[in-house]
Amino acid sequence: MKDILLVDGYNIIGDWPELKELRDKNLEEARDRLVQKMAEYRAYKGWDIKVIFDAHMVEGAGRLYQKYLVDVIFTKENETADDRIEKLTGELKNVETRVHVATSDYAEQSFTFGSGALRKSARELRVEMEMVEQNISRDVTEQARQEHMSNFPLPREIAEIFEKWRRGGR
Repeated sequence: MKDILLVDGYNIIGDWPELKELRDKNLEEARDRLVQKMAEYRAYKGWDIKVIFDAHMVEGAGRLYQKYLVDVIFTKENETADDRIEKLTGELKNVETRVHVATSDYAEQSFTFGSGALRKSARELRVEMEMVEQNISRDVTEQARQEHMSNFPLPREIAEIFEKWRRGGR
């Protein structure tokens, strides 16, 4: 089954302390940092990610582009992120696709749940993201350790002894 995560961009930025602080200094950087984090999430989980930002007060807005393999959507004039998320949920939800919506907007969570999609609060997504980052860090460390190991097929215990010797330990 395919999983798709729809992220209410400004809602998440307003909830995550790191992004909220960054938003107060530079909104564009906060948006970009959220998209970067969602790209890490996508790479680790294998889900399609769409981050939706409100642009309903901006004349002529309404664009879609891809950054770090994440779809970034700015809504059209007179369209909210909630409107777009509701529309996308209806378009994407089917028997082969699970749609997840990340927002702490209670009305949006209710609609999401009622339409058969799964909901995640901003806090739940932040906790999941922290776990993903820890797992990525652990995997990178393990991969680096494996690359330093000998190419000869040795039992793990012997390889660890050789690694200790290589590092100057006894």
